Amino acid sequence: MFAAAPGPEVLLILFVAVFAFSILLLLIKRYRRCPSNKVLVVYGKVTGAQAAKCVHGGAAFIWPVVQDYAYLDLEPIQIEIPLKGALSLENIRVNVPSVFTVAIGTEPTIMQNAAVRLLNLASDDIMAQARDIIFGQLRQVIASMRIEEINRDREAFLSSIQKSLEPELRKVGLVLINVNITDITDDSGYIEAIGRKAAATAIQQATIDVAEQEKKGAVGVAGANREKDIEVAVAQKERDIGTKDADKERTIQVANLEKEAKVGEQKAHFQRDAQVADAEREKRVRVAEANAQAVKGENDAQALIARTNADLATEQAVAYQRGETSRRVAEAEVLKAQYEAQTEAAKAQEAKIEAEKNAELVALAKSQKAKMIVDAEAAAERRRIEAQGEASAIFAKLEAEARGQYEILQKKGQGFAEIVKACGDAQAAFQMMMLEHLDHLADTASSAISNIKFDKVVVWDPGNGTNGKSATAGFLQGLAGALPPMLQMMRDIGGVQMPDYFGKMTGDQKAPAPETARATTPPVKGDGEPRQKKT
Repeated sequence: MFAAAPGPEVLLILFVAVFAFSILLLLIKRYRRCPSNKVLVVYGKVTGAQAAKCVHGGAAFIWPVVQDYAYLDLEPIQIEIPLKGALSLENIRVNVPSVFTVAIGTEPTIMQNAAVRLLNLASDDIMAQARDIIFGQLRQVIASMRIEEINRDREAFLSSIQKSLEPELRKVGLVLINVNITDITDDSGYIEAIGRKAAATAIQQATIDVAEQEKKGAVGVAGANREKDIEVAVAQKERDIGTKDADKERTIQVANLEKEAKVGEQKAHFQRDAQVADAEREKRVRVAEANAQAVKGENDAQALIARTNADLATEQAVAYQRGETSRRVAEAEVLKAQYEAQTEAAKAQEAKIEAEKNAELVALAKSQKAKMIVDAEAAAERRRIEAQGEASAIFAKLEAEARGQYEILQKKGQGFAEIVKACGDAQAAFQMMMLEHLDHLADTASSAISNIKFDKVVVWDPGNGTNGKSATAGFLQGLAGALPPMLQMMRDIGGVQMPDYFGKMTGDQKAPAPETARATTPPVKGDGEPRQKKT
């Protein structure tokens, strides 16, 4: 037996279901979301008197046939402006090479202007329009200012550029983000002359200040020299002590400063990494919020579609109400089940997004924790290595100083040994070294009495001497008699043999004849026979 063919009612239901499903797919396909770095422009038949509808950071439904859409990029555009030969207020041509950064604005009015004038234009075309506007306004600003104003107050110059340029850029849907003036020059050398004038003025003022300070210094030098001689001995002693203390304090402070610098460097790196991590986390949070809003919009649209389908099914059911009451109830149940299934799917999607967001935050926290641990261990290892290096350097320095002192003492001992060896014995070497320092001893003795002034020497001699001699003659004879014992003491103590004529007096005897009077020089050890010299 053959199965019965489906009735017209079943075919009608299938046709209505297929038609409704097609409408649903078409509506979903025409719902567009706008990324954060773009502007969604809906054009065609839009509400109000506007030529287009602009959406930034949201979504919109594009009606088929009567509407279409396009995107505007919000990426910044850098434009190099090699401006040359612009006339200033003094009719001097100025070169102002600069770099301008512009982008499409997100204010409603600016977005409308951009949708009207920049939609479907390439980046080079937008850059060309902006470059022409910037050239004109920059020349106008330079023509209204003097070169000294432009060169002296860059902030006022940039402010004038912004005030003049921003209204013109807004007309085409652009905003000014940054202005960077590379340099300001002129062909006539006026700016360079201004710089030379300022430098000459500064040098002249510095010369005057130096002369004034030198005058004050010359006045103070006299007083300083007067006090210098009194305090020099104390200052030398305090200088030696202070030098040692300063060296020790400098070494300690240098070590502390190096330690603080390294600690501060580590803190700066840590803070920079923390700021980068915070910025990345804020970015992820904002992206997640934008996605959540988009999903919410999709869910609202799906709910609207479901309600529309329910109303359509209800109206169709009313048309067949008389003979199809039971079937109407069944269709209502089917629609209810579909709505509940869609609601559950939306909830599952929201739960999945929340779980992914929490997983990303947990992974980010774990990676930051691991990085902090690694940085701390690296910093501790670096401080240990630096401490070992400083200790090794101090040890090497002290060892080198000790070796230097040892070499100096060793060479000095070898020199003394050579002197003793050359002289024959230690006593002769001592005498020779005493002779080398005799001039220094004489200078010291002479300087002790050099400041004593003798205006006159008065000798009172009453004439009551003995043996027919005056008291003065007796004093001089006694003084001369004391010389031989003193010379004997110098020979016994210091080992210095003075000539005999320092310690002999002729008295009343006649001096020997010139050809027979001789004096001998003291013998020198190791020199063989004594040498004689005629007097």
